[in-house]
Amino acid sequence: MEPQIQYARSEDGVSIAYYTMGKGVPLVVMPAPFNDMESEWRLPDNRGVFVQRLADQLKVVRYDSRGIGSSQRDVEDVSLLSHKLDLEAVVDQLGLEKLVLFVPMGGIATAIDYAVRFPRKVSGLILWCTTASSSELLETPMIRGMTALLEHDWDLFTETMAQLVYGFSGGEPARRFAETIRESVSYDTAKAAFGALSEYDVSELLPRVACPTLVMHRRGMVAPSPESAKSIAASIPGARLGLVDGSSILPNMEDLDGVLGAIFEFLELQPPEVTKSTATTEPGAFRTILFTDIEGSTALTDRLGDAAARELLREHERITREALKAHGGSEVKTLGDGFMASFGSTTKALECAIATQLAFAEHNESAEEPILVRIGLNAGEPIAEDDPDGRGDLFGTAVNMAARIAAKAEGGEILVADVVRQLVAGKRFSFSDRGETDLRGFEDPVRMYEVRWSEDE
Repeated sequence: MEPQIQYARSEDGVSIAYYTMGKGVPLVVMPAPFNDMESEWRLPDNRGVFVQRLADQLKVVRYDSRGIGSSQRDVEDVSLLSHKLDLEAVVDQLGLEKLVLFVPMGGIATAIDYAVRFPRKVSGLILWCTTASSSELLETPMIRGMTALLEHDWDLFTETMAQLVYGFSGGEPARRFAETIRESVSYDTAKAAFGALSEYDVSELLPRVACPTLVMHRRGMVAPSPESAKSIAASIPGARLGLVDGSSILPNMEDLDGVLGAIFEFLELQPPEVTKSTATTEPGAFRTILFTDIEGSTALTDRLGDAAARELLREHERITREALKAHGGSEVKTLGDGFMASFGSTTKALECAIATQLAFAEHNESAEEPILVRIGLNAGEPIAEDDPDGRGDLFGTAVNMAARIAAKAEGGEILVADVVRQLVAGKRFSFSDRGETDLRGFEDPVRMYEVRWSEDE
């Protein structure tokens, strides 16, 4: 359920939109550039999942900067100084005496200034994929190119930004993200805000930060690079460095469980459950569906007998469940000789599929009876309902296609729909085009890809 938006008024009279969710230590999630809080709930692959998972143990406060999203749009001043007024307005409106700041790229100047000015109020800083000086970013070819695009072509700028987040074969999710950027901020405001973000340098303030600080960064990010995070962590007394997998600027993408685990550990809270099963039953949630199936299971039972075949199935269940747990998969149900699982991250779903096949390959090297598993994946918005036993289940076209794709695989293969390949573009997975195939129950042929997972491939 989307949170209810409220408003605070800044010292200079601007209305700042915010919402709160959950209970516990207040965690103020500062705005990222051109990313409004409502769009996080509209995008199918987001649905506010990052905030929802944080709100399991924290009181999350999220707000929009002036000129963007649900905050007052008709403003002239979007300078870094005005952003300080936005933060102060929300904190004062809620009467927060102690708070932790989650600081994405672009917010570091405001956050460091606030932490230095109010050391008794800020009990912690979590810096996410940022840099101490804008000059570090402006020197990179990527950011120079983005600056030039913003000057000359607003639509192309937003499309390119979306492609940088989703990968250059991001398809429909990237297109939707670009649309939300254009809807949430005008070209003139974006240009002025981008200019303001290119003028900060907090290097001299970093040694004055007195609160516990976690500096988080993606290992695969190019701009800013992990070296920027290491430099910041070295400059803040007692700061911790936390590197997580992936290359996306959005914390909800790729290794979300790793991001949340580092945050909760830093705040000395209970580790989060790995991709909670309740997420599978959220209405309209964008999920990646994975099916496994043992090839020739009926023949195995006929050849081995019921008892020996059941032992083999137990080993299949153990290996599959270990892979699901390790990669944040939610087991929806078992199907006798297979599994249906759901993932919030397409990357984690593919990593789980590969890890599962590798585990079975290792098992088969020494086993008298090999277990050959076929795996199929698809992504979409399944229908969530309770089954007759009251347990959460998923239905619909996205689920049916995943099952049909799995049935087309051979033992030891991973087949995926084209949407899965597009969602993980740029993530170093290797695919082989299997062409268009007729699937039972689907009118049009479906293009499938094989995931190349063995060490040889």
